[in-house]
Amino acid sequence: MIEKSLYENYTIDFDDKITPTKNDYIFIFNSKRELYLDENNKLPNTLDGFDTNFCLYIGKYENKKAFIANVNTEDSFYSLKDIYEFDKDLYLISGKAVLVNDWYISHQFCGKCGTKTQIDEKDMMLKCPECGQNHYPRIAPAIIVAIRKGDELLMAKHSYHETIKYALIAGFVEPGESIEEAVHREVLEEVGIKIKNLKYEKSQSWPFPNSLMLGFSGEYESGDIKVDGDEILKAKWFKKDEIIRYDSDISISDWLMQNFIDSV
Repeated sequence: MIEKSLYENYTIDFDDKITPTKNDYIFIFNSKRELYLDENNKLPNTLDGFDTNFCLYIGKYENKKAFIANVNTEDSFYSLKDIYEFDKDLYLISGKAVLVNDWYISHQFCGKCGTKTQIDEKDMMLKCPECGQNHYPRIAPAIIVAIRKGDELLMAKHSYHETIKYALIAGFVEPGESIEEAVHREVLEEVGIKIKNLKYEKSQSWPFPNSLMLGFSGEYESGDIKVDGDEILKAKWFKKDEIIRYDSDISISDWLMQNFIDSV
């Protein structure tokens, strides 16, 4: 998991009227949310050879103007997870760029009345000139929690994980509930137990596709493990030397697992 700030190398801005020059960076994404890099695994500074849907200025990266562009191509580029493994700084800003790219693609027209939207002069927002509806980038808050019982950690087998054998309990925040309520609800729904001493640890932007992951730790309080059989297939307690680690440390889940291991 990356713990440095996005803003160490990036300054936020936006404008759909500024165009790139040969000294700028362009984040070129295809329809699969993959990023184009040149033969040296670097960001390009030209759109030559690409059929673009749009090009939008999104601020400065490493003191150069940065742009996002969406292109029509069947070519395969680099996935964000691949980029993380060889250039973590680039992954960090690419996570920002792909979320802005997704937002700009999906809000070209107002979802309320269908009118063509316009970039706001002040905020990173698309506004409708007809009905006044404002369309901000969408971020879905989600929780993830490391639950301990003495010197053991609760991990579960999720039905949607093809390669990960066991993972921590996680889920999206529902409308009308607090972050803390979301943690308790998800744990009770997925594994049938109650927890206590809930503690916020840290958060992580997770652009797969658009989550903000809020990491917690907590302790077992009561109840027997009872999985729902749908989203969660199995769940059990693991001692630290039994924990099955992931292939990559990209996620806050891996950080929470390591945090538990270090504390035992």
